[in-house]
Amino acid sequence: MNREYHKWYSQRLQREMELLVFGHAGAKVLAFPTRCGRFYEYENMGMIEALRHKIDEGHIQLYCVDSIDEESFYCFWNQPWDRVHRHLQYESYLLEEVLPLMRVKNPNSCVISHGCSFGAFHALNLAFRHPQVFHKVVALSGRYDLTLSVEHFRNLLDGHYDERVYFNNPSHYLQNLSDSHLLDHLRRMDIVLAIGDQDPFLDNNRHLSESLWQKGVWHALHVWQGRAHSPRYWRKMADLYV
Repeated sequence: MNREYHKWYSQRLQREMELLVFGHAGAKVLAFPTRCGRFYEYENMGMIEALRHKIDEGHIQLYCVDSIDEESFYCFWNQPWDRVHRHLQYESYLLEEVLPLMRVKNPNSCVISHGCSFGAFHALNLAFRHPQVFHKVVALSGRYDLTLSVEHFRNLLDGHYDERVYFNNPSHYLQNLSDSHLLDHLRRMDIVLAIGDQDPFLDNNRHLSESLWQKGVWHALHVWQGRAHSPRYWRKMADLYV
């Protein structure tokens, strides 16, 4: 299996960023780590091995990126508006640095956004905000409303709310989305959500699903038994849905 390590200084983030590439051809998969995870987490969780047959056969090529969650939404010593600003810089890094690398390395037109847990938020939020770029999103065990407080999961913006918070919470902006251009792209996207029936964000996933149906966006919501919030489940989910 082709495995590549890349590292460069990001002008948009003003820091060095790293990523791993797995595979040689096929649909390009932008893979996000879980909360505050690193670029090597996807491999360490056994996800690459679970997808080996698809990678080796040239069906998919994965680009496993780093997170900066500890500088953005999980940087609790910083002001909430600065957390969102840092996240938007991360989005710019993905759109203006990582995606161009993917285009240079692989001419395949299909681009998939994928992640587990908090990585599912990143994957879905980026794809929904820029649906013209992505053809598919696979979001496993995600939360799509960062203002919720559920179990030990807190409101990540500490009650702060403004336009930038609104436009980075898919559960909020999707239900009011009226831009026909964006909706047309969303309706062409293959959208897969998977969540456990005991996951604390099950209701959030169902709410998002209802909003998608109301907008005429076909998708799949798969509800697994149990909490289903661990690599043991994600390996099976990824093999089925990516």
